[in-house]
This record gives sequence, C-alpha cells and structure tokens, in this order.
Amino acid sequence: MMPNHLHLLVYVQKDCKGLNSVLGEGKRFMAYEIISRLIDKNEKSILAQLAKGVQVNERSKGKKHQVFRLSFDAKAVVGDESINKVLDYMHHNLVSGKWDLVEDYTKYAYSSAGFYKREEEGIVKVEDFRAMISESSTSDSEG
Repeated sequence: MMPNHLHLLVYVQKDCKGLNSVLGEGKRFMAYEIISRLIDKNEKSILAQLAKGVQVNERSKGKKHQVFRLSFDAKAVVGDESINKVLDYMHHNLVSGKWDLVEDYTKYAYSSAGFYKREEEGIVKVEDFRAMISESSTSDSEG
C-alpha cells in the first residue's frame, strides 16, 4: 500500500468471473469501508474531495464518492520466477525514487515484505502465493 496507489498480486481461479469483476468487487468493498471510516472520523474535507470526483452520470445513479480511479494496470504473471520478480518490485518500491517510506522495506506495516522476507505477520493479511500455486497444481492434476 502506497500513499497514492496500491500494488496487488491477485490470484484468479479458472472458474472466476474475470479480473475486472474480481477487482471491481474488491474496490467496491474497500471504498465502502474507507468512506465509513472517514465518516466516523468526521473527515469532511476528504469526503468533499471524494464527492467532487464522482462523474455526472454516476451521481445521477446515487453514487456519492469516487474513492478509486476507474482504471487499473494489470499484467499477467505466471510461474514462481515471475511472481518473485513482481513481489521484489512491489516490496522495493517503498524505498525507491520519491517513495522513501521506511529505512527497512521489510518493516513497512502495509506491505507483504515482512511476511515473505522475515516470516512475520503484519497488519495486512497475506495469502502465501506458494501455497496457492501448490493447491492449484494439485487440483489441476486431479481434474
């Protein structure tokens, strides 16, 4: 999780509705939670800014806040080597360029780096991709 964007490594099962649907539902539930917390904390200026971002056609349907941009950048990642390369990029993004968020990238509370590099659970719940790949290949061979 970055100050102005989010990196996700998403596993999509063969029988799912598709990446757009999975991410759309995820963004919708996260947006509800974000708005709920902002309301609880009486963050009127942030709520007003998010309200300004709603497109006219969406406003007429009752949408009150635009929490996420309407698009996302997705890339297919297949195999352990590619997944590890993406995770390495995501984890080091915290401490590269303009993002100097922490001294030790494995200790950033909103990253999976601590899970993969130090085997420590953090604030963010991580589903280990290695277990998912193992389960997927087992079910593929059984089917």
